[in-house]
Amino acid sequence: MNKGLKSIAALALGLSLAACGSSSAAAGTAESTAAAESTAAATESTEAAASTEAAAESGSGKVTVYMPSPAGLADKLAEEFTNETGIQVEQFQGTTGEILARLEAEKANPVADVVILASWSDGLTMKNSGEIQAYSDANTGTPVEGWVDDDKMLFGYSASAVGVIYNTTIFPELDADWDELADPQYKDQLAIPDPQKSGACKDFVAGYVNANGWDTFEALAANGMVVPGANKAALEAVTTGEVGILVAGVDYNAYSNIKKGEPLAIYYPKSGTVVNPRPAMIMKDAPDADNAKKFIDFLYSDKAQELVAKANLLPGRSDVKCEDRTNLEDIPQIETNWSKMMEIADDSAAKIDEICQSTAQ
Repeated sequence: MNKGLKSIAALALGLSLAACGSSSAAAGTAESTAAAESTAAATESTEAAASTEAAAESGSGKVTVYMPSPAGLADKLAEEFTNETGIQVEQFQGTTGEILARLEAEKANPVADVVILASWSDGLTMKNSGEIQAYSDANTGTPVEGWVDDDKMLFGYSASAVGVIYNTTIFPELDADWDELADPQYKDQLAIPDPQKSGACKDFVAGYVNANGWDTFEALAANGMVVPGANKAALEAVTTGEVGILVAGVDYNAYSNIKKGEPLAIYYPKSGTVVNPRPAMIMKDAPDADNAKKFIDFLYSDKAQELVAKANLLPGRSDVKCEDRTNLEDIPQIETNWSKMMEIADDSAAKIDEICQSTAQ
């Protein structure tokens, strides 16, 4: 072969090798791109599956809770629950009366998952009417005896008691028993929260009447006792000096206002009062029942019980104590029969309004 032909052959061979190299590189690039896309797709699929699984575990990712005062406690409980679980809390806050009215209005289209009331008797009424469901595996730790019902439907995660709250600028000292407040020296100085709006007062009236009859309340009404409104309005009447004494005032409100420097004091009359567990309940038709169970468990956690104590309520666990208020074992109590109290609670609450209004006219 002459030199010219050899050169042409060499050139042809070089071009052929170059073409093969380019083809191999292109194929390699394509394979790498495909592999990367496949990995990305697999990762996305895994993340989507994890997200779906998490959503399935927490239902809608929210829980709807109806809860009475104090508002600050409700907000802190909601915040801590979300921090721990990632589940958002939608709240309605109101008095026991307002919560019950809202539930009645929503019967055809249930919204609430967890309902908390300030009245154990109202909780029993909801149980008897089939509005709530059991949670037999609830993690309540060491609950106060009697504050979780036998059927695991009412969970008294906290409690309040009522006492006599008085304005210390009007009465520097006071320790009169309930019936002794009917003395003429206290004429027109008495108020009581509206028991149709205050669950704690409602249960006290039912407990006292069940144990002692109506004589004391009729004597207090005759001594000028008035009904300014729910707990907040009734306490305000005493704080401002409109009247000097609040009969059956909710204790946590008193402790909170005393800490703020208001001229108030509180005591529990020697003949006893009603300590009222505040039942947390899962609604029978709860849209997010699984999340509701998680919320019930949370209410008995160390963090939640600590928040309860700081809010001046009595903790629902027997191993948790308060530092800034009277603890459960130091409160004299009326012997309570909740079944009988439940039967008379509504009528008794209405009668308080009636006898106070009739004597005022």
